[in-house]
Amino acid sequence: MGIFMGMSPNTETLKITPEVLSLIAELDEFKGAWKALGTLAPERLSALRRVATIESVGSSTRIEGSKLSDKEVERLLSNLEIKKFATRDEQEVAGYAQVMETVFAHREAIDITENHVKQLHRDLLIHSAKDERHRGDYKTNPNNVMAFDAEGNEIGIVFETATPFDTPRLMTELVNWTKAALDQGHLHPLLIIAVLIVVFLEIHPFQDGNGRLSRVLTTLALLRSGYAYVPYSSLESAIEQTKESYDIALRRTQGTIRSDTPEWEPWVIYFLRALQQQKRRLEKKIEREHIVIDTLPALSVEILELAKEQGRITIGQVVKITGANRNTVKKHLQTLVTANHLAQHGTGKGTWYALQGFSGHFRGQKQNWRAGADKVRTGV
Repeated sequence: MGIFMGMSPNTETLKITPEVLSLIAELDEFKGAWKALGTLAPERLSALRRVATIESVGSSTRIEGSKLSDKEVERLLSNLEIKKFATRDEQEVAGYAQVMETVFAHREAIDITENHVKQLHRDLLIHSAKDERHRGDYKTNPNNVMAFDAEGNEIGIVFETATPFDTPRLMTELVNWTKAALDQGHLHPLLIIAVLIVVFLEIHPFQDGNGRLSRVLTTLALLRSGYAYVPYSSLESAIEQTKESYDIALRRTQGTIRSDTPEWEPWVIYFLRALQQQKRRLEKKIEREHIVIDTLPALSVEILELAKEQGRITIGQVVKITGANRNTVKKHLQTLVTANHLAQHGTGKGTWYALQGFSGHFRGQKQNWRAGADKVRTGV
């Protein structure tokens, strides 16, 4: 029996239990509430995102065996421009950080296609010389999940993944199913994302980096489904702290995916609980730090949204996009600068504005996403 039935995961056995409904309702309620927090103090949002990014990068790489602490990750991210990383741990941290920033900055352009999945994999391993041969390409050798003893010796197969021969077909089917399921709306997006991730990990399409890439894909899919708060609280940290439950849930569901009656519930419940933990942590931080909604005029809110989306803005851009009077725009920008929401850079015609606080560890590191995807597409 293949992993898919009729070109799609067999989700007929996916049980929508009261707990599943309750978890989805809680997450969607916060998703809606977050939309209303569009005027959260930008400097506080920037600080939250910076902390969450460090936690996410540290946790996701430690789940796969890295030894770097969050403090060491923070130090490394503040020096990304060096572009030379002595250890494999540092290479993995740098790659993960840059891919996450790409996802945050370009999520609208990165729909979930095979080309984009391959490009994300290539960028994830961009600093790892050991992975140069296979980054951005599906596996050519078996990569079953192995068990090791205390001395690091293999003692058996924990989980048998898809064969290299089957991988391209299975990935095409999974990506096509995901797009169709999201377009049709018969299943809730959170359930579709849960199925996408567990099946992706069951296939294990790349020689290395599948675990890290699965968490990148989770963040991308959540952002594209409207869960805009995701960059401000670390899902990876929640997974790291429940690593044993994560492994058990994965194995219980993965072991049944190829059967006539897949058991989705162990993984779906774990996944939704991890999202709940991520959400609740963010709620607590907002309450603890008394991050309050500022009362701002509609145009000021629109300007802040533009700054969030575009990274930097000019008076001319704001006038063009909003249609507001130039002098009115100038006044709003100056008010936002005075209130510490925006920072002004440059002078005269070269003046531009950006959100206060987190300006990105990755300034100058961003890649041309579309050009990169084209390279994967053409095999360059």
